[in-house]
Amino acid sequence: MTEIIETEKQYHEALHLAERLLDAHPDSKEGKELRLLLLVIEKYEDEHFSIDNPDPIEAIKIRMEDLGLKNKDLVQSIGDKGTVSKVLNYKTSLSLKMIRNLSKQLSIPADVLIKESTPAV
Repeated sequence: MTEIIETEKQYHEALHLAERLLDAHPDSKEGKELRLLLLVIEKYEDEHFSIDNPDPIEAIKIRMEDLGLKNKDLVQSIGDKGTVSKVLNYKTSLSLKMIRNLSKQLSIPADVLIKESTPAV
């Protein structure tokens, strides 16, 4: 029977058990145990290995690189070239309108963009 994972040792044991159960038929007893085990593992990982959203400006820069965009390509979402430069250099904060536009243009979730920006040191 699957139990709540409280220690790192239990976590590793659960991972090994899940690996052994991966080929189980979904409707079998082992398949049902695997689904439950994966939920317990996910809960442990969420509590102990959570990853924060990235800095909004870094997320924008990464997405621009992914899409092959230049600063000028953000003018439609942010404003003039000067404002784009100020935003990307942490001199000006994103407005709600910019967040909406960037979210749509770059397919970045608004909750990532709404977070306060802090330049990397």
